[in-house]
Amino acid sequence: MKKWFNNFFLRNGLVLSLYMLLVSFIWIIVMFVLPQIFMFDFSFRFNWTQIDPSKIGGPEDVYTLQHYKFLLFGSPNNPDPFNIVDVSVFAHTILTAVFVTFFDLLLCYPVAYYLAHVAKGGVTRLMMLSLVVPFWINELLRAFAFRILFGEEGSINNILVFLGILSQPIDFVRENVALYTGLGYAYILLMIFPIYNAVESLDRNQIEAARDLGSPWWRIHLRVVIPFAKPGITSGCTMVFMLSAGALALPQIIGGPSSLWFTQIIYQWFNTGSNWPRGSAYAVSLLVICVILVLMIMKIFKVKFGEIGR
Repeated sequence: MKKWFNNFFLRNGLVLSLYMLLVSFIWIIVMFVLPQIFMFDFSFRFNWTQIDPSKIGGPEDVYTLQHYKFLLFGSPNNPDPFNIVDVSVFAHTILTAVFVTFFDLLLCYPVAYYLAHVAKGGVTRLMMLSLVVPFWINELLRAFAFRILFGEEGSINNILVFLGILSQPIDFVRENVALYTGLGYAYILLMIFPIYNAVESLDRNQIEAARDLGSPWWRIHLRVVIPFAKPGITSGCTMVFMLSAGALALPQIIGGPSSLWFTQIIYQWFNTGSNWPRGSAYAVSLLVICVILVLMIMKIFKVKFGEIGR
């Protein structure tokens, strides 16, 4: 660490180095650490509608686990053994985020490899522009575009009916096809570029040596490319999973009527329900479970935390 700081100061100079460190520290503390601490503390508080405002901060304003219990078991009058609705939505959100992450990995790995080791010159620049330029458009506009594409009277249905593939239109929005596709598309750059950065640094001679030894293409990727690109793959999967699980706008716009996202429940508790402590408990639960799953995957695939940032 001391060596890193010495190199950092030598490379950037004293004034610029101190400025960058100070700004980064303030940004992390103010924008990330403090809000999470306040939300964590809030999740153990009584809702302000349950106690007299004059007693807030007094001996009756104590910590409680009632909001976490509500997430698991529902209200005291709930006849079911646990909170079926919220727990089911929570599980559905996590499983869908896993599916979207796996879908993006299968889609983006070949593209990243092609950009890093196959495409040359103008082809690489053209592909990069084709990937980046669509994301200049606002996320909400892209979400509504997906709704137009996948709607019952949308472009995809019109083309499939015209070609005779479908006899009648299918409401892809109601079937959640639009949601899964929209989530997968929204975060593809966060999957492609970490994998691209990892694969690009792979020595081409290793791939050529494997080919000269008679290895088929799938074994080259399985034994040479993927082990080398594990940090990039883990980084991309982590970002896509966390953002998919925490998405709010896309599920609200292109989600089907029966598809309720866990972040929508959190939003309702904060806004419609005016119960910020319960919303905080739900948000903390989602964050903790997502972090635990990510750390478990890193442990299984033997990827160190520091390797993700390379």
